[in-house]
Amino acid sequence: MKPTTPRTENHGIVVDSIAAPRRSLRIACVTETYPPEVNGVATTMARFVEGLHRRNHDVQLIRPRQATSQAAEQQPGFHEVLMRGLPIPKYPNLRMGVPSKRALVKLWSTHRPDVVHIATEGPLGWSALQAALHLKLPVCSDFRTNFHAYSKHYGVGWLHRPIMAYLRKFHNRTQATMVPTEALRRDLETAGFRHVSVVKRGVDTERFHPGFRSDELRRSWGAEPGDLVVGCVGRLAAEKNLATLSEAFEAIRRFDARARLVIVGEGPLRAELQARWPDAVFAGQQVGHALSAHYASLDLFLFPSLTETFGNVTPEAMASGLPVVAFDYAAASQIIQHGRNGVLVRMGDNSAFVREAVATATQRASREAMGRAARDAAMRLGWDGVVARFEAVLLHVMHGAEHGAAMPLVDEVMQTPLA
Repeated sequence: MKPTTPRTENHGIVVDSIAAPRRSLRIACVTETYPPEVNGVATTMARFVEGLHRRNHDVQLIRPRQATSQAAEQQPGFHEVLMRGLPIPKYPNLRMGVPSKRALVKLWSTHRPDVVHIATEGPLGWSALQAALHLKLPVCSDFRTNFHAYSKHYGVGWLHRPIMAYLRKFHNRTQATMVPTEALRRDLETAGFRHVSVVKRGVDTERFHPGFRSDELRRSWGAEPGDLVVGCVGRLAAEKNLATLSEAFEAIRRFDARARLVIVGEGPLRAELQARWPDAVFAGQQVGHALSAHYASLDLFLFPSLTETFGNVTPEAMASGLPVVAFDYAAASQIIQHGRNGVLVRMGDNSAFVREAVATATQRASREAMGRAARDAAMRLGWDGVVARFEAVLLHVMHGAEHGAAMPLVDEVMQTPLA
């Protein structure tokens, strides 16, 4: 997703009170993933970059080069800086940055930003933090991926404490750490993280819409009119708790032999899962209109992951008119009202997840009513207000650095003039 031409927007009384008076900033955004890479961090960062650009800020995007032939995009108010990167083991389509402090110090000495925002905590993110501190630049960060939670799924649970120590050290050297949910803010503050602020995420309700439902696509999955199609979208990896998805669908099939399972995504477990689930449809990675159609052509969305910081697929599925069965945390706990627009299951209770999946799958009228309510709930999650809150935190970080003040919590940010 690339920034578009800047335009003036009327975001309503609340947002205008947050953003006014607003000055144009020079913002350096550092991320180790960005479209066309497909993941929640890349998608969200593109939304923030585009939103800041539309609000007349000058955005410098710093990220790894994704292909040797890739050229940096330059346009008024938007400047890409492509750094050297390396493939991530087991994820050849993703790249991580390499240590680049010297290059960033040189860049920011001649093109000094007003504030630096770091989206990822990898080698490029660490280099950006060191360069910003060296040049005494205001800097804030995102806590977006549960690296500490992932460790136990790869046989290295003993790394939990050192990983958390690194993340705490990283984020506590910034003036603010943004998280997408209040629950995650409480967890991090309990773990010793300081200046944690909630900046929620939005969903594109035009891109994800029930109108993209495709009978032709459903037929290609072997589904006839009236057949139940259950699906999941995400990375095919150990941390996604896909064994519970399998158990839930097998239970559904005992009640409805014609039910189909569609898996959208790629990952290191794909070959193993295909061998284990020969009747499932593995659609691979989908983007753009194809992804919209895959969502909208499902009837029920099962999301068994236990390691999300947010889980963009939850609001995307809801915007597509689907009831979601998910564990009661991250995005699900924020936007699902149990029994009304989806189903919430107590964290870690896999047996309850299976029971709720079966109950939802086998009650068509209730399922379809929840899908309509899910769409209505998603309509209230627009990106404009989310970007305005992101902007407000950036401004407070910059003003706090200028005046030697600590970063206030997000609820204080929302009530404080940004003069």
